[in-house]
Amino acid sequence: MTLKKVLNVGGNSKAIALPPHYANFEHLLLDIDPKGKPDILCDARKLGELEAGQFDAIYCSHNLEHYYRHDVQKVLAGFQHVLKDDGFAQVRVPDIQEVMRITLEKGLDIDDVLYQSPMGPIMVLDVLYGHTGQIEQSGEDFFAHKTGFTHKSLIAALTRARFAKIYSGTGNLEINAIAFKNEPSAENRALFNLPQG
Repeated sequence: MTLKKVLNVGGNSKAIALPPHYANFEHLLLDIDPKGKPDILCDARKLGELEAGQFDAIYCSHNLEHYYRHDVQKVLAGFQHVLKDDGFAQVRVPDIQEVMRITLEKGLDIDDVLYQSPMGPIMVLDVLYGHTGQIEQSGEDFFAHKTGFTHKSLIAALTRARFAKIYSGTGNLEINAIAFKNEPSAENRALFNLPQG
C-alpha cells in the first residue's frame, strides 16, 4: 500500500513534528533554506512549476504570512496545482484580530510580552512583524511577516484560490483552516472529525 503524501511547506526541519493526524503520511519538506535538508528546495511561490497532482495534503503552519499580500494567491494557486483531486491544504497563521484585541484589552504596547513560548517571550511586535530574534540571528528578512490575516481574510483568500470546501477555527492566537480542493471524502472528513455529508 502506498502512503499518502503530505507536503510540509516552509516547515524548516523534519525534526519539527507534524500534527498527529499526519502520522500515517509520508512527510516531505519544502523550504527555501538548504540547512533544514528539505526534500524540495523551493520557494512556495514556485509550486506551480512542480509536477501537478502529486500530494494528498499540504501542511502550511505559520509560513503564509511571510509572503507579501500579492504573492499569497500565487502560493495558494500552487497548493491547488500540486494537490491531488481529493487533496486538502491545512493552513495555520497568526490571528491578527485576536492579537490586537488582547493588546488593547490588556493595555499592551508593541514591545510588551504577549505570551511565553518555548523559544522565549514573544512580544506583540513578534506576532505582527515576525519573530525578531529569529530575524536577527539569521540576518534573513524572509522571516519577517509581510501579510496579516484575520479569520475573514484567510477564508476569503482560500475561497479566491477556488478551494471547494473550507473548515476553520480560531484559538491560541492563530487561525487554523482546512481547505479541500473538491468535496472532501469520508476518509478525509474522519481525519479531522468533520461532519459527514
